[in-house]
Amino acid sequence: MLDCSLDMSTLQHFIPLSLVNNEKVSQAKVWTTRELQDIEGFSAQNNLKEIAGKIFIDAEPNCCPPEECLLDFSNIDIILISNYHFMLALPFITERSGFKGKIYATEPTVQIGRELMLEMVVYAERVPKISKGDMWRKSEVLRCLPPPLCDLKGTKSWKTLYSKDEVRASISKVQNIWYSEKIDLFGILKLTALSSGFCLGSCNWVIESDYEKVSYISCSSTFTTHPLPMDQSLLKNSDALIMTGLTGAPTANPDAMLGEFCTHLATTLKNGGNVLVPCCPSGVLYDLFECLYSYMDNANLTSIPIYFISPVADSSLAYANIFAEWLCQSKQSKVYLPEAPFPHAELVKTGRLKHFPSIHDGLSSCFKTPCIVFTGHPSLRYGDVVHFMELWGKSSGNTIIFTEPEFPYLEALAPYQPLAMKACYCPIDPRLNFTQANKLIRELQPGHLAIPEAYTRPPDLLPHRTDLTIQDTECKISTFSFLDVLSLPVNRQFEKVILSNELASSLHPQEVRPGIAVTTVTGTLVTKDNRYTLEPLHLCGDEELDKKRDPKMERKTSQKSCHLWGSVLVEDLLRSLGKRGIQDVHVESNQGTHTLHLAQDDAMIQLDGSGTHIVTHGNEALRVDIRDSLLDCLSQF
Repeated sequence: MLDCSLDMSTLQHFIPLSLVNNEKVSQAKVWTTRELQDIEGFSAQNNLKEIAGKIFIDAEPNCCPPEECLLDFSNIDIILISNYHFMLALPFITERSGFKGKIYATEPTVQIGRELMLEMVVYAERVPKISKGDMWRKSEVLRCLPPPLCDLKGTKSWKTLYSKDEVRASISKVQNIWYSEKIDLFGILKLTALSSGFCLGSCNWVIESDYEKVSYISCSSTFTTHPLPMDQSLLKNSDALIMTGLTGAPTANPDAMLGEFCTHLATTLKNGGNVLVPCCPSGVLYDLFECLYSYMDNANLTSIPIYFISPVADSSLAYANIFAEWLCQSKQSKVYLPEAPFPHAELVKTGRLKHFPSIHDGLSSCFKTPCIVFTGHPSLRYGDVVHFMELWGKSSGNTIIFTEPEFPYLEALAPYQPLAMKACYCPIDPRLNFTQANKLIRELQPGHLAIPEAYTRPPDLLPHRTDLTIQDTECKISTFSFLDVLSLPVNRQFEKVILSNELASSLHPQEVRPGIAVTTVTGTLVTKDNRYTLEPLHLCGDEELDKKRDPKMERKTSQKSCHLWGSVLVEDLLRSLGKRGIQDVHVESNQGTHTLHLAQDDAMIQLDGSGTHIVTHGNEALRVDIRDSLLDCLSQF
């Protein structure tokens, strides 16, 4: 199984979990229709509310784990995780299914992925929601709702988040690996993780046998940021290449977006306003801190405090400095100076960056405005960001800046409308864009390419932008969509067989031409742990008893095999026959076939490309002489 990401787009349909009683939500009108009231039990379980003309579900937010309809997780042997964003569904699989296999990921992926999961669990558990029921999931209810709720699919598989204990139990099952480390899978395949350049510990995977290779490219980046650069070495010339995880903002250049981010931030702060940045507690956040470190100095904004609020803020900042060997070379070199690889360590040391687990843990004692607040969750459905939206949303002097491309910002803001604060969308997504992906495919030269079907057509809002597609590849392409089953054209044609030392020492190669030696091999093929070994052939049964039954057996089995090779030249054969007293030979040649007539002995020898035929009319002594003459003309081994 390649990755186990959690679909969190479902969060947009729920009302935000507020830390304090939200007057807007509590006074929101319960939404219903006559058709819904006729459904038995719906009125008692109605948790639909209307806010600013849109319908939301007033319940604990649900997410969508991987679908179980196509496969049984107990049949999965291996799960490969390419980055910490793509492991958030792991507890659903390891703790709530029959999965008993192995999980592989890099150490930063495991540790930071755990922090991301714990953060979401804390946010959800901090504001417990009393359930009124789940009638809203039923198809007969959904079809009566306005868009987009009426178009929802698979709502019965949506789930509330796991617990902290499930997160810890799930993480304990993951096996850490290093970049370029070879992992043996059941003796059949070799597994290798390569740096993808996207975030700390992110990787692409190469799965190969002795003669075939399949590569999986997930979220990757060629931009020069804090992770180790992308490693393309083993990805080349794959029999099949699976490519996913391209940028979610194909028209937005990350460097340009970073510039816009700083511009909007500076404008707001200079006008006395506050800036709110919904974010995940790692990844691009480290680059934003680094950018602000120099930008605010140049813009004379050094007195503006920066607050980072997350249940895992402390460990997130620490991990960025701990995992030095997973950073790019320029940041690794700072560790040996010694110097902190990231400037946010200096910001913390000087007091310009303050971090807190929540708004209730010491923030009030040092909080001052104007300021910059980084907090979660980017969906605006739970976390401390909900409090700041309610606190600052009524002032037009404040600004919220969205940098995460995974959550549509208009849908995120919908339950907070009407909103006075300014909203800016600056998606900073360093993943491969389509131009970079097309160039990479040409360089890697895979035999076959498998990509999502959406990559072959322009975005719906930009139908004329054919450049925002995978195109002009020199290999065959297969596409897949939701719930599609795709068979990759990778067929195993050969298996590797190892000669045992004992058998190899008994061989007697004969040189047939300079640099080439040939011998025959007879042995027993032994299969163990999916590896094939050729061992010496041992006859079954009691060998002593067999020898008594056939005294010649020992001589036969110990005798070396003799094999002939090469072509018989007529001139060589005539000389060899002459040595044995056969002189009167008449030769006829026709299109590669040679017929030798032995007039004195009334015999004939016929040579052609398929074999040699001897006709002696029962003269056994003559047949033996002709045979020996032919053997003299051929090489043996």
